[in-house]
Amino acid sequence: MSAGHTFELWAPAVDQVTLLLGGDDGDDGAHELPMEADGRGWHSITASEREAPPGTRYRFRLGEGDDAPVRADPASRWQPDGVHGPSAVVDPAFDWHDGGWVNPPLEGYVILELHVGTFSAEGTFDGAIPHLAALAELGITAVELMPIAEFPGGRNWGYDGVFPSAAQSTYGGPDGLRRFVDAAHRHGLAVILDVVDNHLGPEGNHLADFGPYFTSTYATPWGEALNFDGPGSDDVRRYFIDSARYWVGECHVDGLRLDAIHAIVDASAHPFVRQLAEAVHALAEREHRTIHVIAESAANDARVVSPGADLGLDCDAQWADDFHHALHVALTGEHTGYYADFREGPSDVGVALLRPFVYDGSRYSEHRGMHFGSATEGIPGARFVVFGQNHDQIGNRPSGDRLITQAGFEAAKLAAGVVLAAPYVPLLFQGEDYGERAPFPYFISHTDADLVAAVRAGRAREFAFAHVAPPDPQAESTFRSAILDRDHARTPEGAAMRAWYRRLLRLRREHPALRPSPHGPHRDRSSIRVQLLHDDVLILERGHSDDCIVAVFHFGSERIRAQVALPARSWAVVADSATGEYGGPDPERRTPIAGGSEELELAPTSALWLAAT
Repeated sequence: MSAGHTFELWAPAVDQVTLLLGGDDGDDGAHELPMEADGRGWHSITASEREAPPGTRYRFRLGEGDDAPVRADPASRWQPDGVHGPSAVVDPAFDWHDGGWVNPPLEGYVILELHVGTFSAEGTFDGAIPHLAALAELGITAVELMPIAEFPGGRNWGYDGVFPSAAQSTYGGPDGLRRFVDAAHRHGLAVILDVVDNHLGPEGNHLADFGPYFTSTYATPWGEALNFDGPGSDDVRRYFIDSARYWVGECHVDGLRLDAIHAIVDASAHPFVRQLAEAVHALAEREHRTIHVIAESAANDARVVSPGADLGLDCDAQWADDFHHALHVALTGEHTGYYADFREGPSDVGVALLRPFVYDGSRYSEHRGMHFGSATEGIPGARFVVFGQNHDQIGNRPSGDRLITQAGFEAAKLAAGVVLAAPYVPLLFQGEDYGERAPFPYFISHTDADLVAAVRAGRAREFAFAHVAPPDPQAESTFRSAILDRDHARTPEGAAMRAWYRRLLRLRREHPALRPSPHGPHRDRSSIRVQLLHDDVLILERGHSDDCIVAVFHFGSERIRAQVALPARSWAVVADSATGEYGGPDPERRTPIAGGSEELELAPTSALWLAAT
């Protein structure tokens, strides 16, 4: 910062902008510097290092006179006093130690999604660092942070952020994030950041004072739609793309998860999501890095991961919700809402193992009242992220209860067996690996009483069908209930679950039939086969010849004997969720199994993996 610090602001809504440096809360007693306008809505000025050293609070006065609004920087990198306080200058220099770090390809990813505020007792980036070594030892290769953009208060899922480029101050701010990323790389873990470019939170959101960031042409479920295709949209796009470049460039993040891109309405010929992906990939190429852009989309649209040259969005991967929905219904029997489309249970799970979208355009959706989705033929499996649980599927339930609470310990192990045998990129939710039972309900800490009342009323309406009152999202106790109980990992149940995940992750990493390939969903279409027996026994076969895994998933509640046709060779049991080693009901390990038609005894709700010998 020897040349000082340049402040730039896009504010076409006003003719004059004044930079306020220091002073009382960024205004009274501040050093005032009129900014130069370029005639196209941009205002800029360079302050000397003496005037604006790192940590200096600053704001912008929009217009003239005492009644002109004074606002924090929309592109702020640090809000040390929260969303209602001034911004602060951040030193881009940081003492990095990750010069030798290489981001794995997506086919090598095993992702664990975590929420910084509940992942550790401290609820900070620094508090999360001591737990990274255990994740790496288990076999996790990437951690995905739920949104960290500055939000009101200290308790929030992160989707109410209003400063897209400022790491949450109560988590540790920008330096806390950089320490976390540096530590993750030291442990061999990639870092994905969940970014929200489809809306901003309601409290502390003053973007409309600066220019046409929003449009009345569209709407989102969460408030005003952002202007990505109307007048002024070039600079709105730049705002969010610059944010992405910041996280990747200055914070060394290895990937971005784009939240709910189906809620980004953009009728332009060059869609914003594609433009963002192109910008991130271009930065990665310049820096000789690999950066992954992963989209969340409810549209089941293969164009999300198709190249821009084919009119796709050029994302590297997308979440595949159908996989979760099919698995959830098979394990719980729930049929409300969108789960109504997955009544086939284990049969739908089999479809999801063969293709990521159960609804691929060939099937009529009762829930949507239309044929839905697109085919994914020829698209590698590493382009799809699957899961048995995630923040949405847990937290958007009335009480935020996890799968293990809904369906039990054995069902949670079975779910892990299916997810980790699948030919896609697996994602776990924090604590899942040791059978965490703490819920993950929705929580906030807004300071606007009317807004709090509106959120409470909205949650009550959303779950009126369940005849269960959700926990108060504003209550601190709701947030505290979600903090991980790490003592559970040391209980017999927790240790057994951790051993189960460790075994499956090792097999996925080391066995030739399970190692994901960059060349196809499962090397080639003939190397994966699925069959269904008795309506509740699903058999997955992966690989060829001696490099073969057969996984038998029993979704039924009674012990049965099933006639399973195995290729003619000897088979070793390499993972069995029913054995005592993994907390199951059967104390004995199974003996080797001969090939041919074998009658296998299957414990209720169990997963059995066999490897050719």
